[in-house]
Amino acid sequence: MAFRAAVITFPGSNCDRDMTTALEAVSGTPALRVWHGDADLPDRLDLITLPGGFSYGDYLRSGAMAATSPIMRAVVAAAERGVPVLGVCNGFQVLTEARLLPGALLRNAGQRFVCRTVELTVGNTTSPFTHGFTAGQTIRIPVAHHDGNYYADAETLDMLEGEGRVAFRYGECPNGSARDIAGVLSANGRVLGMMPHPERAIEPAAVPSLGGADGRRLFENMLASFAAA
Repeated sequence: MAFRAAVITFPGSNCDRDMTTALEAVSGTPALRVWHGDADLPDRLDLITLPGGFSYGDYLRSGAMAATSPIMRAVVAAAERGVPVLGVCNGFQVLTEARLLPGALLRNAGQRFVCRTVELTVGNTTSPFTHGFTAGQTIRIPVAHHDGNYYADAETLDMLEGEGRVAFRYGECPNGSARDIAGVLSANGRVLGMMPHPERAIEPAAVPSLGGADGRRLFENMLASFAAA
């Protein structure tokens, strides 16, 4: 069977085409496009992705309005059934607002938009997204955000660390995130939210300044998990 991935598009999404291109480049199968106003997801999905952008213009809080979109009820239900879900940048914000992941994404420390390639240290290596990495490995992925400052109370942060749910940490934190957290996983490891953009680092020859193809590894990990299922 072909790998079936869906990309959710909200008003203000601007990385949905990047995500679609990355998924097709790695899997060889076109991703399915899903509009925020749809009530249902396509059948038999192997991955759901929430891309970056500025959904609903970031009104109220980044991701807050998108989290109430009709399609998000189906996304939450799918996640509860164990369908893997990847939220990148604004998608990470949506996942926290939808309570699929703990914590919140606040305005960057320094109040400035950050756009550059950063080094990440891999933490968890047991999820479908990260199993192909090694613990402590350094990878380079670009970031581009204004509200990427990850916040959670001390109890929640201790829980995430204790359960091995910190997927990635910044080598040099660009936004003030608590404990340098760049990405976190759900309790079952099948929902990943991350601020860096792996879909922008899949072809080193095309955009070498963005950090090579380290982002491609994350999508290849997903394909390997699908093939092994």
